Formats: sequence, C-alpha cells, structure tokens
Amino acid sequence: MANQTRVSNASMMNFSEKLSRFSWLMFIPLCLIMAMSIVVLYSAGGGAWRPFALSQLMKILMGFVVFWIAAFTNIKTWVKSAYVIYAIALVMIILVTFVGHTGMGAQRWLNLGFIHIQPSEFIKIALVLALARYFAWLNSVELAQIKNYIVPVLLMLVPFGLIVAQPDLGTALSLGMITVGMFYIVGAQKKWFVIAAILGILATPLVWYGGLHDYQRDRIITFINPDIDAQGAGYQINQAKIAFGSGGIIGKGYLHGSQSQQSFLPEKQTDFIFTMLGEEFGFLGAFVLLAIYTFMVFILFWCAKTCRNRFGQLVCFGFMLNFFIYYFINIAMVLGLMPTVGVPLPLMSFGGSSLLSLMFGFGLCQNAHIHKDQQLSAKGS
Repeated sequence: MANQTRVSNASMMNFSEKLSRFSWLMFIPLCLIMAMSIVVLYSAGGGAWRPFALSQLMKILMGFVVFWIAAFTNIKTWVKSAYVIYAIALVMIILVTFVGHTGMGAQRWLNLGFIHIQPSEFIKIALVLALARYFAWLNSVELAQIKNYIVPVLLMLVPFGLIVAQPDLGTALSLGMITVGMFYIVGAQKKWFVIAAILGILATPLVWYGGLHDYQRDRIITFINPDIDAQGAGYQINQAKIAFGSGGIIGKGYLHGSQSQQSFLPEKQTDFIFTMLGEEFGFLGAFVLLAIYTFMVFILFWCAKTCRNRFGQLVCFGFMLNFFIYYFINIAMVLGLMPTVGVPLPLMSFGGSSLLSLMFGFGLCQNAHIHKDQQLSAKGS
C-alpha cells in the first residue's frame, strides 16, 4: 500500500517535489567538467575569450536549458515520444546526405542559418531512447527470441550506414557499441554475441577494401606504425604524444603549453583537447578529469540500479554506455592506443552538437532518477 502511494505521488509531483529528488551528485560534476572546458578553451584561444571560450559558454547556457527541460518533463512524455525523437533525428541525418554542410572533408552538418548542427551526435541519444522504449516491456521469453532483435538491429543499421557514408566512422562505431551494450544489458543470449563477432571478423577484408576511405586506412596503418608517415597521416598522433608527454606530472603551466600555443598540436580545441589539458596541467590535471568522468559513470550506474521502472533503467544504462564510449575512444585515440577517429571529448571539446546532445542525455537520466518510483505502461500512461 505504501509503495502504491509512493508511485501515485511520483506521477503527481510538482516542480518543488521534483527538485527535492534532484541528484546533485550528477549535476555538480557536470558543471565542473564544463568549467574545466572553458578554462582550457580560453588557453586554446591564446589567452582570449574568442574564438572558443565565449562561444562555448553560450552553448553551455543553451545546454542547461535543454538539461532542465529534459529533467523536469514528466517521464511519460519521453516514453510516448521516444520513437518520434528517433525519427526526427534520422530524418536530420538523411537531410545531411542531400543538403549537408561540408567541413574538414566530411559532410556531417546541417546549416540552420544561426547554427551548424551535427545530427549524428543526436542520433546516439535518440537510439538509446528508442531501444529503451522497445525493450522495456519485453518479458524474458520474448527477450530469448532472436526475432525480437531484428527491429533494434535495424534501428541501429540505418543511421550507421548513413553516418559511415558522411564519412564519420567514429560515431558509427559508437552506435554499434551502444546497441551491443544494450543487448547485453537486456539479457540477449551470449551465443549471439559470439556469432556476431565471428561474422565481424569474416567481414574485415570486405570492410577494409570496400568500406574504408584511403585516409581511414592510412590512419589505421599509422596507428600500427606512427613513424611510417610522420609528416602526413601520423602527424596528429605524434604531436599529441609529444604535447601530452611534455606536460609531465604537473604540466608546463596555464597558457604555457608550447605545442598547443605554437599551433603544433592540431585540433587542440576539439578532438585533441585532452592533450592540451595534459600539456598545461600535466598528469595531475588529466587524472582529475578522468576521476570526474569515472565518478559520473558510477552515478549513472547507481541511477539505473535504483530506478524501479524498466524504461528509466535502460535510458540510464544506455546513456552511461554512450558517455563512457565517448571519453574512452577520445582519450585512447589521443594517447595513441587506437586509430584516430573524429570523436570529441564529452563536455570538454569545443562544439555545440555534442554538448547539447549530452546535456539532453544527462537530463533524461536525471528525469529517470526523479521519477524512479513511477510505474509506466508501454503506452506511457
């Protein structure tokens, strides 16, 4: 009876009651990382607010609006609109194919006049929502049937193919890893993962010769041997290693990173911002950021485990995977532990699309935590 009353109250909460359930343990680290981002981007701009820090600050303010809307909207709304949000994100990716803006050799952006957005960043959150909506009300018998994984695979494969064609291999791989992770979380049989892995290995020659661009193959080759083209394909990773290693334990000092300030370090404000942090603040600065990231993953895991409705659980687990994959790939890339791919460092890299999509995702997880006692139906009622 007490549990029923608690569930009923959860569906009738006003703003102040929702605020009382708000997880500050999730929100405060979020703010800390974005504050670190502004500090580093100020340095990336040569000790000036323009062109990076001030622009990113405006995007952060927009991100907070997105976060609060996502967090305090009734969770039933997100259940009802999960597929619609996915469809909108997919349409945006399709539009990129025909009218997308080209930058840095790739056609990944939509020009809305006042802002350029990268739909591939939003499809990752939309996919998590759609998969959570799909799996939340399947029982154990249905989850054991392979036919019930056809739709989720298609939900991933359609944007995967479109994003690979842009080309944006890093984001496409992220979609695949998120989907595999969600399959594991809902309890897909392990033999299916083994079969998928074998098929993936067998398809490697086809992907290498028919699915990758020349520059993507060059990146993989230089990952294996960075010195084979030190001034070409291997330039980025070599400069990143030099910059990060030169930072030592405590760094060269704020605004005193030689590789970054003298423009030897490429894309220091986006994909390689972790290297700039390491050069100026050293191992200690990098460790602090990694500690905050790890703490946030544990908070997302805790939110998922304490959520009483399956939809909220899967949203938190799915976004946790997305967030972890984001920073794992970026940091592994800049340290030379995997080939170079265009994946930004979450909440740190300069850019609006990644930031806004992540703030939406964190807002959804906050929403799941606020409504953790609320029972939901497949129709969102």
